Amino acid sequence: MPEAFIVEAVRSPVGRRGGGLSGVHPNDLGAHVLRALLGRSGLDPAAVDDVIFGCVDQIGAQAANIARNSWLAAGLPETVPGTTLDRQCGSAQQALHFAAQAVMSGTQDVVIAGGVEVMSSVPISSAALLGQREGMGFPYGGDGWTQRFGDQEISQFRGAELIAEKWGITREAMEEFALESHRRALAAADAGWFADEMAPYGDVTADEGPRPDSSREKLAQLEPLREGGRITAAVSSQISDGAAALLVASESAVRTHGLTPLARVHAMSVVGSDPVLMLTGPIPATDAVLRRSGLTLDDIDYVEINEAFASVVLAWQSETGASQERTNALGGAIALGHPLGATGARLMTTLIHHLRRTGARYGLQTMCEGGGMANATIVERL
Repeated sequence: MPEAFIVEAVRSPVGRRGGGLSGVHPNDLGAHVLRALLGRSGLDPAAVDDVIFGCVDQIGAQAANIARNSWLAAGLPETVPGTTLDRQCGSAQQALHFAAQAVMSGTQDVVIAGGVEVMSSVPISSAALLGQREGMGFPYGGDGWTQRFGDQEISQFRGAELIAEKWGITREAMEEFALESHRRALAAADAGWFADEMAPYGDVTADEGPRPDSSREKLAQLEPLREGGRITAAVSSQISDGAAALLVASESAVRTHGLTPLARVHAMSVVGSDPVLMLTGPIPATDAVLRRSGLTLDDIDYVEINEAFASVVLAWQSETGASQERTNALGGAIALGHPLGATGARLMTTLIHHLRRTGARYGLQTMCEGGGMANATIVERL
């Protein structure tokens, strides 16, 4: 079977809500990583067959196909098309899957996968909430949905609480996890480990999320998001602004354009899971991608799993037995932030650069997704 190679991977800094990237138009942030990606690779932009971006809240400045708009905003050839997808938090990871599948099918040779989300200007769930306000209905409704699920709350916040209850994960355990996420992210930043993967945007030259002043005492004072619950803002991913992109190429394109691959896409999976628990998908997705790859978790050197909530990762670790040391070694979304449609590409960018930095061979990425889904990807460093 033809193979798909990741030739370059780059991301913007991740800005906190109201931070240094909050006033940037999403088109411009997407354009920024596209220009950086092509500049680093040296590829003629006209050689790109398609651009696939993830973006969750496609409304306002993020509406009307932001993949295409970002490409044009970057001043790149209008002959190159683009499309935007929504697989919720895993959108940019799914963009990578679609790009790799296009290359592996032989129908395309060079595809850019990535994502962008400026949550400061387009808040989470804007499309659903504004649509409901304007009388357009709500996503979790209709006769078929109601017959199956009733009128119970369907949300990531409830899902995170239900997971904590089901797996017996205490608030204290989640707060310890959150503190470690910040510690790792700060240590990685201090060591300069994010420098190679990051394209600074103006005066924003570093991730704005990691907090050096976090402490057990401060976290213990926070009110839970739900009355009587265990989940607080401190054990949840941060609302953020950011973009990331990956250049995926076929073997023939690598030869033709003189490209140097960073990694090979080894295996991919995507699964559905309980839409009420919503966030447990990484457990079966990890099992599926390992079975497809012929590897075991012991073969995986590093894992990037999105820290939507601490309970998601702790439940996944409980079920898989994954090494805490090798999971989110540079911190995760609790510290670094989670710009929804971009995070899938941000995680893969960080994973690939860390594999190259350490000389490790295999990396696995997985993410929970709204609606009860998850993607998982295994890459091999070259």
